[in-house]
Amino acid sequence: MSLQIILQESLVKRFGTITDLRLQRVGGGSINDTYRLSFSGKTLFCKINSATKFPHLFSREKSGLDLIAQQNKIKTPGVIDCLQTEGHQVLLLEWIQEGEQNERFWKLFGEQLAALHRVTRGSYGLEADNYMGSVPQSNAKHESWTAFYVEERLMPMTKRCASKNQLHSQHLLQFEALQKKLGNFFEEERPSLLHGDLWSGNFLCNQSSEPVLIDPAVYFGHRSVDLAITTLFGGFRQPFYEAYQYHFPLPANYREQWAICNLYPLLIHLYLFGAGYLPQIERTLEQFT
Repeated sequence: MSLQIILQESLVKRFGTITDLRLQRVGGGSINDTYRLSFSGKTLFCKINSATKFPHLFSREKSGLDLIAQQNKIKTPGVIDCLQTEGHQVLLLEWIQEGEQNERFWKLFGEQLAALHRVTRGSYGLEADNYMGSVPQSNAKHESWTAFYVEERLMPMTKRCASKNQLHSQHLLQFEALQKKLGNFFEEERPSLLHGDLWSGNFLCNQSSEPVLIDPAVYFGHRSVDLAITTLFGGFRQPFYEAYQYHFPLPANYREQWAICNLYPLLIHLYLFGAGYLPQIERTLEQFT
């Protein structure tokens, strides 16, 4: 059975009789094949990937989108369907027509992210593991942020990178030294619901100039994780940070927290894309060890 027939069956169950089903490839997918799916005057966003190479990738993404949406703090695309068949996994999402990223947008984004971060639970982590990009991440629960960050984030990624000779013994010794000192940099806040991978490619601006979160890697963690990664790969506009600070004030040492939290996405990029990310990791290690 062809993928187009499988998609058509899914859409018929949801929308009834459909006509003129078309798939048009679009950009924006680094590990997924991404399409604009149009039929019967409607438009959806379609992501397709291997069900064996990245098991449960889309079902975990769906769960993350659903968890964020349930809080009614910030928008996500509506999930139309998530299915797996004949070696493929498919995620169908609401199509977001993009609007203007004006100053109101950035202020609203900061305010709504602060509201999302006030959603809390009693422990760090999540019921299920998921992915950050194409890299599996463990969300085993911990009572302490520093324990969670060391055992479920830094240690797994330093081991992966060391296995590819991307980190050497001196780097590993520096990571060990930093891990022992993390309590000096992070006060124990209550866990915040995080997007988990909030770089500039993982949000949209809809036609009403409202932020829409996409491609989450959700768990309950320290809110500096989300804020830190906004400063990588381009950064967000200043009104975003000002609005966030107004609605959920940051600690005095937030820049140190952000630098330490960015070690995790930098390790992932080192692992996936190579040595170009090592100098920034080395600078952070030298700063804090």
